Amino acid sequence: MPALPPVFNRLILTDMAIHTIDLQFQGQRNTIAAFLVETTAGPCLVETGPHSTLSALTTGIQALGYRPEEVQHVLLTHIHLDHAGAAWAFAAQGATVYVHPEGHRHLLDPSKLLQSAKMIYQEQMDVLWGSLEPIPHSRLQTVTHGELIHIGDKTFTAWHTPGHAVHHIAWQLDDNLFAGDVAGVRIHHGLVAPPCPPPDISIEHWQASLALIRTLPIGQLYLTHFGCVRDILPHLDELEKRLLAWANWMHPYYEADTPAEEVIPLFVKLVADELSASGLSKTDIVAYEHANPAWMSVAGLLRYWKKKNIPQ
Repeated sequence: MPALPPVFNRLILTDMAIHTIDLQFQGQRNTIAAFLVETTAGPCLVETGPHSTLSALTTGIQALGYRPEEVQHVLLTHIHLDHAGAAWAFAAQGATVYVHPEGHRHLLDPSKLLQSAKMIYQEQMDVLWGSLEPIPHSRLQTVTHGELIHIGDKTFTAWHTPGHAVHHIAWQLDDNLFAGDVAGVRIHHGLVAPPCPPPDISIEHWQASLALIRTLPIGQLYLTHFGCVRDILPHLDELEKRLLAWANWMHPYYEADTPAEEVIPLFVKLVADELSASGLSKTDIVAYEHANPAWMSVAGLLRYWKKKNIPQ
């Protein structure tokens, strides 16, 4: 690998054939990552980040000695815009995009995905996420649970890991697991936070996915938010504990039918107090809020309790 330009020495972290590219989302470091994996078939990407950070991703790819058009394989953990928003740009250059079957239709026709995001982000949509274009069927490949994907000399295993999203995949490469959001958000070895946006959070499915991950022969978790984690079992235990604590905290507000706008400031304070008590710097606290806005989890967790209480 060629020497990196000085500006990227701090923005690309290298671990053997895996390179973590900091996408500097909204000008913040350590918030959203994409991972470039070197193979004998050329570079492949796990995650692309949003389209709004495509220039940072392109620069990172070039700093590693590759041209963006050499990326012919893109593996997505799920279709949320902070993970998959730029996938269409690589598909337009001929790349195959690997996705969960439940996410396929939303990349083929992203109109519902865009409509849902615009309802949440409104006038901030373009600034935060950029563009989203359809990906042709010929450029999409769905993967089953446990399926092996061979790219050059590398073999990835797709583990369906719902909980954060029904269309979530954790990708295993040797003893590495690209865990998307199912393994939570953790910045600079800080606390482990569960991202709980709407619409399909499931605590039970999330716990089952964590149980699966605990059985895998892995030594590293690669978190999109953010970077490499090696203390895997304590990390997963902390994530599950906080996921249950947040869900249980939210339950009385669901039972009382409290409007979300009244719950949001209370939950934001709860999370802010937890972050502050953990000893994180102000810079890292800002990074956590960009990676996992606390207000987003209010709608997700309230919706979880609503769905749980609908008679089957």
